[in-house]
Amino acid sequence: MIGSDALGDAGMALVEAARRAREHAIAPYSSFKVGAALLTRDGRIIGGCNVENASYGLTMCAERVALYKALSEGRDVFTRIAVVADTEEPTPPCGACRQLLWEYCGDIEVVIANLSEVKARMRLSQLLPLPFDARLLE
Repeated sequence: MIGSDALGDAGMALVEAARRAREHAIAPYSSFKVGAALLTRDGRIIGGCNVENASYGLTMCAERVALYKALSEGRDVFTRIAVVADTEEPTPPCGACRQLLWEYCGDIEVVIANLSEVKARMRLSQLLPLPFDARLLE
């Protein structure tokens, strides 16, 4: 795990963007609001929030909303993602989000925070140690 100190101004701005994105979450069924923000190589921050649906399978996690939004805007190189939830324990990306983040972002840094502090920092490879990716399709 990467230490939670020395996150820097850019890292704190990313966490704050994820907190702001969380405010737009649509979670009428679970009331579990999550915000995420991706940092691009050129310093742009792209946020997303979870969007629930009565058919839970159609619900979209904040991490995927941010990723799809970034990709649809032509961004394709990322260095870090922040995920924010109102929990005491770190709330990491779900398995589906880990898979998509690996596919499109590689081994980026994952910053997990709550509404008041950074709870954990790690590489995506620590969350997804044996990823399924294009290498296995060759």
